[in-house]
Amino acid sequence: MEDQWKTYNPNGSKRVIVTKELPGTKWLDILQESDCRVDVGQSRDIVSNEEIKSTIGEKCDGVIGQLTEDWNEELFEALNNAGGTAYSNYAVGYDNVSVDAASKNGIAVGNTPGVLTETTAEMAVALTYSVARRVVEADEFMRNGKYDSWLPDLFLGNRLWKKTVGVIGAGRIGSAYARMMVQGEHMDLIYYDIYQNKQLEKDVKAFAKFLESHGEEPVSITRADSIEEVLKTADVLSLHPVLNDKTFHMITGKELAMMKKDAILINVSRGPVIKEADLVEHCRNNPDFRAGLDVFEDEPEMEPGLPDLSNVTIVPHIASATRWTREGMAVLAASNVAGILNNYPAWEDEDISPFLTDDPPKAAPSIINAQADGVPSNSG
Repeated sequence: MEDQWKTYNPNGSKRVIVTKELPGTKWLDILQESDCRVDVGQSRDIVSNEEIKSTIGEKCDGVIGQLTEDWNEELFEALNNAGGTAYSNYAVGYDNVSVDAASKNGIAVGNTPGVLTETTAEMAVALTYSVARRVVEADEFMRNGKYDSWLPDLFLGNRLWKKTVGVIGAGRIGSAYARMMVQGEHMDLIYYDIYQNKQLEKDVKAFAKFLESHGEEPVSITRADSIEEVLKTADVLSLHPVLNDKTFHMITGKELAMMKKDAILINVSRGPVIKEADLVEHCRNNPDFRAGLDVFEDEPEMEPGLPDLSNVTIVPHIASATRWTREGMAVLAASNVAGILNNYPAWEDEDISPFLTDDPPKAAPSIINAQADGVPSNSG
């Protein structure tokens, strides 16, 4: 325990464990100001469920965990037995969390939305440009001393201007990415989501009118009736769905074959939405097809052959990795746990920015199961 965990405020009346050291210090201040002893994991490896359960022990009021951990019935039962009432994922996604098991054990589950939106969308854009213009290939070429002279056909890539961008999953991040590509490259947009995104459609149509008013060709937006329609139409396709039973292996060899031969596929959502073995095969057989990946099916492992493909750009799950965002995530996660331990209500407004100020609301910013039995809510 002494080697793997660091303790802050050892005399606190409540005990919170944080499975990984988090960026910044404000999150720690929030917990200490709520009279919490805070035990923080020091290992950079994935913490096993056995170690988490052992660390919870007989007394633990709350936990901040990571998306690399499997928060299942066993862990929530252990937390409940230790007197715990709060858990927050240090992520906006929570496919690693059994929310039903948490609710059954009277545990409020928090996440960290809002602060990742633009940052993650920026990484999707960065991957799009990097893949389209073959930046990583060219960088390696230069570093290996292979550049002898300018050539007309050296690293020819894809021009994005006024092409069609496709988005599957038009939530916060997908919509932010779409706006960046539409407004930056004047691309037409086709999207698929089970819900109509009226605000996104309004924004794109307003931009189209702006372009027309300046004598330019307008952009268009289409809500597709099916994923297949997006696959067949898009020059660039960015995936932004939640991960569940319906989206697991949403993209297989069958779907990849529907896409244009020189299309670009971007994934900053969750690795298992793509069947990685099929993607490797497709990219190997279609050298003009390109992909940019921030997430992987069996993370941190990659499908054999994937690192060898020059038409795939890979980065280690860093889409939210800006200092402002990661520190903001830590603040929200700590505020979720501290809010529940202080018996504050769940915040109901989508705008969580007040929690990033010096005078945050007395509430838990984002509680997924706020309506579950035993979990506080301010809905009355």
